[in-house]
Amino acid sequence: MYNVLIADDHAIVRSGLSFLVNQQTNFKVVDEEANGTDTYLRVEQGGIDILIMDLSMPPGESGLITTKRIHEHYPDVRILILSMHEEQEYINKAIHNGAMSYVLKSSSDDELLKALKSLSNGENYIDQNIMITKSDIQQINSDGVDVDLEGYNGLSKREKEIFPLIALGYSNKEIASQMFISTKTVEAHKASIIRKLELDSRTELVRYAVHHHLIEF
Repeated sequence: MYNVLIADDHAIVRSGLSFLVNQQTNFKVVDEEANGTDTYLRVEQGGIDILIMDLSMPPGESGLITTKRIHEHYPDVRILILSMHEEQEYINKAIHNGAMSYVLKSSSDDELLKALKSLSNGENYIDQNIMITKSDIQQINSDGVDVDLEGYNGLSKREKEIFPLIALGYSNKEIASQMFISTKTVEAHKASIIRKLELDSRTELVRYAVHHHLIEF
């Protein structure tokens, strides 16, 4: 039995996906989340084999960043992106960041089921309505090093979890409560983040996050 986590900011979509997945043999939806930050935290708790995730789940961390973080720290979790984004840039970046499958929300249920079956066999699956060219493959397989994001890439695992919450204006107390840490620890992480990114204020941090598509409002 494959334990499935569904992440989408629309409750009705999560409900529909859960119903569809639970009808399939060997697949069971064990949890649902509505944003990237909570999705990562749920994966961190363990017990997830397959993640079906949207890329746009405002407010919060970009799904592309969540995909990258989960793949880096929990490579055994098989990620299936189910998105309205048909732009090749999103598709290539999602696969580059670790997604094993990319399915369009405009496609039929059969595409999602084919993707699930492929993932259960350890195989990648790309929606048949998506065309991958040689140029796309080169982008997917490239190092993808973004000099502008060197500072962000240098943040610790916990700092990357706190980063979107700071950018979205959560108070130290609210972040501490959500992350189960003390406010002093939050303050220390916040100071470290601003120092590593070479910023002077939260306002600059927000600009940085928006400019690099690290969060969505």
